[in-house]
Amino acid sequence: MNTTRRQLLLGAGSTLAFAGAPAGARALLADNDAPAQALIDRIAEQMLRDYPETATTLGVDKDKRANLKHQLTDRSVKGQAKIAANLRKGLADLAKLDMNALSPAMRTHVDVIQASFSNALKGFAFGYGDVATGSWRNTPYVVVQNVGAFLDLPRMLDSDHQIATPEDGEAYLDRLESYAEQVDGETERLKRAAARGVIAPDFLLDKCLKQIRLARSGDPAGWGVVTSVANRTAGMDGDFGERAWLLARDKLAPALDRQIAELQKHRARATGDAGVWKFKDGDAYYAWALSAGTTTTMTPDEVHRMGIEQLAKIQSEMDAILKKQGYSQGSVGARMEALARDPRFAFPEGDPGRAEILKFLNERVADIRSRMPQAFHTLVKGNVEVKRLPPEEEPGAPGAYGGAGSIDGTIPGKFWINLRTTSLHTRFSLPDLAYHEAIPGHVWQGEYANRMPLIRSILAFNAYSEGWALYAEQLADELGVYAENPAEKLGYLQSLGFRACRLVVDTGLHAKRWTRQQAIDWFVTANGSSVEEVSGEVDRYCSWPGQACGYKVGHSEINRLRDHARAALGERYDFRAFNDAVVLGGNVPMTVLGHVIDRHIAERKG
Repeated sequence: MNTTRRQLLLGAGSTLAFAGAPAGARALLADNDAPAQALIDRIAEQMLRDYPETATTLGVDKDKRANLKHQLTDRSVKGQAKIAANLRKGLADLAKLDMNALSPAMRTHVDVIQASFSNALKGFAFGYGDVATGSWRNTPYVVVQNVGAFLDLPRMLDSDHQIATPEDGEAYLDRLESYAEQVDGETERLKRAAARGVIAPDFLLDKCLKQIRLARSGDPAGWGVVTSVANRTAGMDGDFGERAWLLARDKLAPALDRQIAELQKHRARATGDAGVWKFKDGDAYYAWALSAGTTTTMTPDEVHRMGIEQLAKIQSEMDAILKKQGYSQGSVGARMEALARDPRFAFPEGDPGRAEILKFLNERVADIRSRMPQAFHTLVKGNVEVKRLPPEEEPGAPGAYGGAGSIDGTIPGKFWINLRTTSLHTRFSLPDLAYHEAIPGHVWQGEYANRMPLIRSILAFNAYSEGWALYAEQLADELGVYAENPAEKLGYLQSLGFRACRLVVDTGLHAKRWTRQQAIDWFVTANGSSVEEVSGEVDRYCSWPGQACGYKVGHSEINRLRDHARAALGERYDFRAFNDAVVLGGNVPMTVLGHVIDRHIAERKG
C-alpha cells in the first residue's frame, strides 16, 4: 500500500514552498519577515530555557546563554506544565502573523514550529510520561528501561557537557545537584501515574529496576558522574571530584533510592500486558503516538498491512541473493537465521570482539565519507565519533543510535553502539548500521540541520529523521558499497525488512493486543533476526509507541518524491541535486518535504 498525500498529516493545511538552503536561509527572507524572524528567535530561546541540555548538545550554552550550562530540564509536574504553557503561548503568538505577507522560507519555518508544538500539546493533554517537543521519543511511562533521568543525564554530562574552565566545572556540579532534583521530580510523576493506573509492563520494569540498581550500586566515588568531572578537572582549583562525590552520596543516591522504591511499588501492580490498549484512553493515545511518529493519519490497520506488503517485496529480492550464496531451503527468515550463525560473520565475545567492532565501524565510516561527493553537490564534514553505550544503559537500549554534534563542530556527532554482547552484531549487518546512524544518516543529515536558523536545529520530526536514515542506507547501496560483498547487501535488505516488520509488530502490540512473546516469535520467524536483538527491539516498541513506524513510512515517502521528481524532470533530473534538496530543506513533516521537492522541480525546470 502506498502512502498518499491525503494521508500526510502535519502541516497539511499550509501553502508552503521551499525552506531554502541552510547557508543562505537569512538571505532568502523578505524585508517584512523581520517581525516573524524576531518571534521565532524568541521561541527558540524559550525552548533552550525549557530544555537546557539542547543548548549544550548544540554547543550554544555560552556567552549570553552561559547560564543554561548550569541547568537541566525540569522533569517535575510543575516543570512539565510550564513547558506546555510555553508551547501554547508560542502558538498564540504565531497565530497573529500575517502568513500571506511572509516569504516562502519564513512560512516554512512558522509551519514547522506550529506543527511541532500543536502535536506536542496533543500529547501533553493525555498527561502520560514524556512528550517529544520537536524530537522523537514519546512514551506513556515516566521512567522505564529506556526512559528517565538515570539514563539520559549521566550520558549527557559525560559526553556533551564540555569542561575547559573552572566555571564549566561549577556548571557541572550545579547540574549534578539538579540531577537529584529531577529524579525526585520524576518520582512524583510516577506516583501520579500509578494513581491513574499507568504502569509499565512487568518485563519492562524488571529491566528498568536492574539498570537503575546498577547505576545506584557501589561507592558513589566510583560512579561515572563523579569520575567524569574528577578526571576532566584534574589540575584545576576547586576540588570538583570531592564535591561531586559529596553531591552523589548525599543527594543523588537518596533520590535514586526513592525512585527505586516507587518503581518497586509499580512492579507489585504490573501485568504482562505489553500494549497501551490497556489504558483507559489507550486507543486514542496510540492513534496520537502513531500520527506523531509517522506524520500521517494512517490507521493501525493500514500501517500493519503496509508492513506485511513491503516485507514480502523486500524478501523477494533477498531470496535471489540467498540462493546465490548457497542458502536455498526454507523461508527467507530461516535462511537469514542460518546466515547469522555462520562463524564467518561472527565477532569474538568479550572486549577483544568489542574492540574489533569499533575498528570495523570506523573503517566503514571513513570509506562512506569518501563516497559522499558522488551523492551530494553540497557537502558537510561528517564529524562523528563511534562510541560504546554506557554499560548501564545497554540492557534497555536498541542496537545503536546516533545524531549530529554541536553547531560549531566542537562536539562531534555520536554513533552509539550497543556492545552488551558482540552477538548482537554480525559482519554482514554492521556496515548498514554505520550508514544509518552516521554517514550519510543521522550525523550527516544533522549537520545540514545545524546550518538552519536555531529553531530549525532544535526541532525535528521522527518520520523525516528516520526516513532519511533508511534512505541513507539505500544511498550507500546505490554508491556501490556492496558490489563485492553480496552478504552485506543481505544485511542492508534485512535492515529494510526489519523496519517493515516494525510496522507490523508496533501496531500488533498496541492495537491488536499481541503479547510480548507473540511479537518476538513473529519477528524472529519473519525476518530471521536473533532472539537477542528482537527481544530488546520489542521492548522498545512497548515503551515508545509509534516511534518505530516512522522509519519505513518516511523512507517510502522520500522514494515516492524521488520518483515524482525523476518523472517530472526527465533529462533535467539530477540525483545529487535531489539529495541536496531533501537535506537542505531541513527536518520537516513529510507533507512539507513534498513542498520542498515541488519547489526543487520548479527550479530545475527553470
